[in-house]
Amino acid sequence: MNETVWLSLILIIPLAGAIIIALIRDDAKSLIKMLGIGFSVAAFIASVLLFVKFEAANPNMQFVEKYDWILSLRVSYHLGVDGMSLLLVVLTTFLTPIALLASWESIEKRLKGYVSLMLLLEVGTLGVFMSLDMFLFYVFWEAMLIPMYFIIGIWGGQERIYAAVKFFLYTMFGSLLMLVAILWLGYYAAQQPGGVFTTNLLELYKIAPSIPMNIQSWMFAACALSFCIKVPLFPLHTWLPDAHVQAPTAGSVILAGVLLKMGTYGLVRFCLPLFPYATFEFMPYLAGLAVIGIIYGALVSIVQPDLKKLVAYSSVSHLGFVVLGIFALNEEGMQGGIIQMINHGLSTGALFLLVGMIYDRRHTRMIKDFGGLAKQMPVYAAFFMIVMLSSVGLPGLNGFVGEFLILLGAFKSQMLGNHWFAILGATGVILAAVYLLWSYQRMFFGKLENPANQMLKDLNVREWFVLVPVVVFIVWIGFYPSTFLSKSEASTKQLIQQIQDARRGVQVRVSQIEPRMLNSQREPAASR
Repeated sequence: MNETVWLSLILIIPLAGAIIIALIRDDAKSLIKMLGIGFSVAAFIASVLLFVKFEAANPNMQFVEKYDWILSLRVSYHLGVDGMSLLLVVLTTFLTPIALLASWESIEKRLKGYVSLMLLLEVGTLGVFMSLDMFLFYVFWEAMLIPMYFIIGIWGGQERIYAAVKFFLYTMFGSLLMLVAILWLGYYAAQQPGGVFTTNLLELYKIAPSIPMNIQSWMFAACALSFCIKVPLFPLHTWLPDAHVQAPTAGSVILAGVLLKMGTYGLVRFCLPLFPYATFEFMPYLAGLAVIGIIYGALVSIVQPDLKKLVAYSSVSHLGFVVLGIFALNEEGMQGGIIQMINHGLSTGALFLLVGMIYDRRHTRMIKDFGGLAKQMPVYAAFFMIVMLSSVGLPGLNGFVGEFLILLGAFKSQMLGNHWFAILGATGVILAAVYLLWSYQRMFFGKLENPANQMLKDLNVREWFVLVPVVVFIVWIGFYPSTFLSKSEASTKQLIQQIQDARRGVQVRVSQIEPRMLNSQREPAASR
């Protein structure tokens, strides 16, 4: 097969599935479910083949496709992946069939629309991770927003409308800021000698070092605010708990597992290489907010009575680790941040799956309503234990790899220049153990006193098929992370080198400016 259309194929598969399912009769529910899972599994198989064919030693974009789209603005359909985006593409295609299978029995109302929207959500998310044109990136970013809004608003809980509107408004506000930055970049490119308006990301990388420092700061602020809302970084996180709690299980899995990574991916793909000077200027502030988010998210999780809300706030803490790793601006921190995106998608996605399974049985998520479940549901308790320990960061499971690299990178970072970022960030690991182990102890140990819990059934075959693949990857990354780290290593090194070169260029420019400023100050003094 022609490799130049490989990425388009991965996009077309779920898109075709969504269109075909939309044309099927509403009452053909079994067929709708099977087609939804079938198309999403086909996309996953295609992404696995992409993973295998990817050349890990090549730091540049691979499987590149480029076709003219809007000629007057030089906007193109431009796709490509490097090692960083490759891992997120595979994660997206892996979690989508898992989420659909988890919804097999819980979603019956408007099933056709639900499955179609889930597949369209996959298309939008994949497009974000593949786009090499900033306008195309924006289109996919907005396209992702619409299906998620309806998934929360139609199939969510009692407060679903409020949560959906809040999610929509927060994301839309950030999107408008990003659009302003994209247009500003294109306009700046057109002002260069012989330049033309362009949104081609690879071309913008070349002109980025010449952007004046004050303009970079404003552009960085617009993009970073947009992406930090999506992460979400403290204090921009307030939309997340409502969205998670009200979303159906599959919506929470995709929201936590994939959609939040769009924010951290945007920071890595756009903010750092396009605005290197502004990156150094804002770095300590964003790293500081990341550390605050790590501690805040963990402390709020400790006091949550609702298990799903506990997991939602834990995302604020865990994604704070990712942002801290990114802004350590060294290879260890960046690699840790990238692998931690994958780890969070697996571990937190699995926690939401487990919460959904117990909710389907008891129709409550309150921790106080449980107790002694290990006696009644030993298999469920075992899966919960593995996933919970992976989220804590137990050595041998995936969470340890990312957190260790992030804290190592933060500790070694000459850019941050302060060990306190790493020391305070490390308290998040301890606090994670507190809220997760304590909630596990209250749910699974003690006496099985509640009569409603005494009738609960353990996991069925379908639920085994949902959880086993996730646990396999949790253990795989924990024991052999190089399978995945090797794919992003070359791209990470190139990005860090690009930022360091830009930093040296900034220092040279500043050193050239300062003597001129001193001379200009001396001349009036001499004239007096």
